[in-house]
Amino acid sequence: MRKTLLVTAATAATACLALTACGPGGGGSEGKPSAGTTAAGLPSATAPTAAAPTAAGPSGSGSATPSADPGAGQTALELGVPSRTVGTKLVGVLEITPTTVVYTKEGNGTTSRFGTFAVITTKDASLTANAADEEPASANGTKGGWRWIAADGQRVAESNGSAYKVLVRGYDGTGKIEPGTSQLRSEVFDLTPQQAKGGGTLVYTDATGAENRWKIPAVDAGPQVADVKKRLAS
Repeated sequence: MRKTLLVTAATAATACLALTACGPGGGGSEGKPSAGTTAAGLPSATAPTAAAPTAAGPSGSGSATPSADPGAGQTALELGVPSRTVGTKLVGVLEITPTTVVYTKEGNGTTSRFGTFAVITTKDASLTANAADEEPASANGTKGGWRWIAADGQRVAESNGSAYKVLVRGYDGTGKIEPGTSQLRSEVFDLTPQQAKGGGTLVYTDATGAENRWKIPAVDAGPQVADVKKRLAS
């Protein structure tokens, strides 16, 4: 009778150990943490991070929920430094150089809805044998194209608020850029005082989802400042 009780207890202990290895937080038969979690059950460094909401298009509010910028650790180039990126639909290679930034309350007779227009000019060059173009923003403004990231992480899409009404003549290149040629273009953002304070980070997202970043000064800067101001006043 005593021998039977000992065997039963040993069997129960074995079953309990097996259940513990497979219980909550268990990673399989060896009890290792599952992929994507740390030993404490927290998301690993490789777990995806949701992007902050973006204000986009003519009806955009001009503001977004403050949050940490998922790409904040990425190096941002200085204004005037070129970056190479793939063209839309993965065709060709573009070299994009933001050259000048101008802050203004009005442009082409249009007043900023939220306080300040940030007008940034760029030079786009096609470097391969194929014509190339910039990746356009998606319909909801969350993928592709240009964004402004404020110091607190708010992300604002190009042409939001009243920015879509502002045209910088001479810097309005569009469409495919032929091999060996370049275009002058411009991106305009309608910013609140908080979003413009201290400058920001200019982000271009290409067809692969990769980001190209530039640090934009908090004051007018670049070789075309006077020319851009003149064209905005016309």
